[in-house]
Amino acid sequence: MTTNTKRPTGVTIIAILIIIGGIFLLLGGLSLIGAGAFLSISSTETVQTSAGSIEGAELAALGMVPLVLGIILLILGIAYLVVSYGLLKGKGWAWIVTVVVTIIGLIIQIVSAIITGTVTSSVIMGLGSHIIGIIISGIIIYYMFRPHVKSYFGR
Repeated sequence: MTTNTKRPTGVTIIAILIIIGGIFLLLGGLSLIGAGAFLSISSTETVQTSAGSIEGAELAALGMVPLVLGIILLILGIAYLVVSYGLLKGKGWAWIVTVVVTIIGLIIQIVSAIITGTVTSSVIMGLGSHIIGIIISGIIIYYMFRPHVKSYFGR
């Protein structure tokens, strides 16, 4: 259920950023699938490396890793494009997905900053390396809960 209110500019910006992210995920997924296919096709040869030789069957198995990762990235890229469509059309489910995924991303960034700070023995180093992502996620969450944005999504 959407309302007849005009789409907020910030929602358009968020949707465009998600579209760009989705395109990069699709391109990355296709690249990984291509790499996996290349490794699988070249599995008839034995490859010499500094650590020894890799038999064809081992190389084919190695090709499954980028193939699986590529498929996952393709699925995520499609999901990004679907969510961006929902944001542009004011769909309530897109608001929920955006808020939930952004909160999860914020938590991951904070935990990652803490881990980085622990490993480097510097909390400032940990926060410094993640501060932009944390700030952007915080702004998106704050913005999505603004009354005019919630009303656009029928909330």
